Amino acid sequence: MNPALSKFMLKSTPKNILDPQPDMNTAIPLNTGATIPALGLGTWQSAPGEVKKAVIHAIESGYRHIDCAFCYQNEDEVGAALQDVISRGIVKREDLFITSKLWCTFHTRVEEGLQKSLDLLKTSYVDLYLMHWPVPMNPNGNHFLFPKLEDGSRDIDRSITHQGTWKNLEALIQSHPEKVKAIGVANYSVKYLEKLLKNATITPAVNQIENHPLCPQQEVVDFCKEKGIHITAYSPLGSTGSPLFKDETVNEVAKKHGVGPATVLLSYHLARNSSVLAKSVTPSRIDENKKLISLDGEDMQKLESIHKTRGITRYVYPPFGVNAGFPDKPEGMDLSGP
Repeated sequence: MNPALSKFMLKSTPKNILDPQPDMNTAIPLNTGATIPALGLGTWQSAPGEVKKAVIHAIESGYRHIDCAFCYQNEDEVGAALQDVISRGIVKREDLFITSKLWCTFHTRVEEGLQKSLDLLKTSYVDLYLMHWPVPMNPNGNHFLFPKLEDGSRDIDRSITHQGTWKNLEALIQSHPEKVKAIGVANYSVKYLEKLLKNATITPAVNQIENHPLCPQQEVVDFCKEKGIHITAYSPLGSTGSPLFKDETVNEVAKKHGVGPATVLLSYHLARNSSVLAKSVTPSRIDENKKLISLDGEDMQKLESIHKTRGITRYVYPPFGVNAGFPDKPEGMDLSGP
């Protein structure tokens, strides 16, 4: 081609074609053949009375991936929001990707756990059902979510292992494919995944983990990539209060691109081919979180250096008294199994 013509064509080509930016609903493949939208709305710690409005606003503004859990105790409000937007023709159910999670006190009752969430969400199926933690707890204890022993420690259910729970989830999807389209895990370390996969007949579609530059969990990300397990990142801003907003390196990268720190921290995961959950009940923040950019190699190198200078910080780790196999949390009993 004539060099002058080539130069003219390059100059005339719109920037969005030359440098396409990531889209919130970029479809990322799962090992089931389905896809998961790149950006999801998280609903953890969303206060009662706020969740319905937040989910409605998110869907009206383009979100198609909603992350829920029975333990969050707000699936009823999510369900009311889903009913609202579907009844008004904003979306069809098949346009949405809905995740729910099996709580620890339901490890021996997976079908009951799923049905409770389906009833609350007012939907006939979920696109993804995750084992919330590999920690079975007493289904008949002194609290329906967080049973404790007399000494105040968590009331662990020793009658089942997390591998046994996975077998129950495998049976669930095989017997009720109309109710659950894919199964996966959350908060799994390499150690627990290795033990799970030894006897699994279905490889988890997803491992949802805390993930951000202060807790990159590269060993988990690499292992999951090798096994075809997709990573979904939660707490991408560093959990409550968004502590990573103040990080000097994050703000340096944000300034380079003319965006806010949230855009950088969310886009970090798309550069790693992970989906990411952004939690907010504030309409302006929900809208702001949709802005995603392409980070280059230099940006990623800077972001990946943060934990090397500041150390690993894991913000979400319930007091189960269990060693879940994460190198930065070695204390507690080992429930990884044989």
